[in-house]
Amino acid sequence: MRILLSCLQSDHKHPIAAYGFWETYFKLGLEEAGVEWLQVPEVDWAKGLTKQTETEQRAWREEAWSRTVDYITHTDKNVDLFLSYLFPEQIDESAIATIQKLGIPCVNFFCDNVREFTTPPKTFRCFDLHWVPEYQAISMYQDAQLPYLHLPMPMWIPPQLRTVPAEETFPVTFVGSCDKQRKALFADVLSLSSLPIEIRGRGWDSPHKDTHITPGKSLRETFGNQLSFVAKQGIRAFGRKLADKLRKDISLSLFKEHIQPAPLGEDDYFHVLRHSLITLGVNRFPSYRFPFHAPGTYSRLRDLEAPMLGACYLTEWTEGLDQLYSIGEEIETYRTAEEMAEKIKSLSSDQGKRNKLRAVGQKRALAHHTLTQSIAKLSKHLGIRQ
Repeated sequence: MRILLSCLQSDHKHPIAAYGFWETYFKLGLEEAGVEWLQVPEVDWAKGLTKQTETEQRAWREEAWSRTVDYITHTDKNVDLFLSYLFPEQIDESAIATIQKLGIPCVNFFCDNVREFTTPPKTFRCFDLHWVPEYQAISMYQDAQLPYLHLPMPMWIPPQLRTVPAEETFPVTFVGSCDKQRKALFADVLSLSSLPIEIRGRGWDSPHKDTHITPGKSLRETFGNQLSFVAKQGIRAFGRKLADKLRKDISLSLFKEHIQPAPLGEDDYFHVLRHSLITLGVNRFPSYRFPFHAPGTYSRLRDLEAPMLGACYLTEWTEGLDQLYSIGEEIETYRTAEEMAEKIKSLSSDQGKRNKLRAVGQKRALAHHTLTQSIAKLSKHLGIRQ
């Protein structure tokens, strides 16, 4: 089986959210599944997510997709599947149609449905199948009558890390960037007791600065943007956006004693997750579509990463987690700041429970949630011989 892969590959480091790990996970996971991956030379897929003018974005699409269609047409290897991780603005529907006419099914993976959409964008309709990892997004695709498979996010870890770590060299640890919802959660947790929590990630030690200079907008442009926001998010979301401007921001100084350097690269990141006394997950996200004190949640990649690495994992409960794990046996969850603090205290004093969570959580994740299992289900669904 040969898969032509588009998963944000790039030879450049672009000023966008972290994306390089997807290429690693997809490629090495496919190789372990016994699948040959191909990629189109000289196509910078990540560039399609950078800030560009409409003209620049159109030029990028034309070049990327003409190279892709040309590669498929002239390669001496048969392509069985086009597998992509594409955002709406990256998609060229006519190019996808051309690939499909060659007898190649096109499948798109997307992992931010719940955060980004209330309904799948129109450009997604061109795909033969959608790889949907979020449990909460299933109804979205059902309502839109789009073909989908609910599969875990593609995750791969090195074989030498598929053991239960013998040492706990870090305290209770959260690794992740700073946002308003995370600040509010950890502010509440730290107010309950002097818990030894370390926080590592971008934006916790100082506000993240956007170096992109946005020109001033006219009143007409501002009003147009507001109307567009209401059309996309709804009037309630607009009201919450206005109310958010009045909400007092939580000072980063509150977390000063808990901030540690962010991991330096993948190896350091894996090391911290594996060797922390307890590894914390946070599944809430900032969105004006939800009340600030009742945020939306969905299962993140961390819910696969941490158990696969043998971490003692405590994460925020969200729908669908109980389909991935036996809660309390393979991972632990919390719903509130109070419950997080209680679970941290309980697990910190119970090494036997921590060891059990590490062992059985890892066993479950590696047995049922790897890319090997997902590709097998995908190929079976599409009738492709693996």
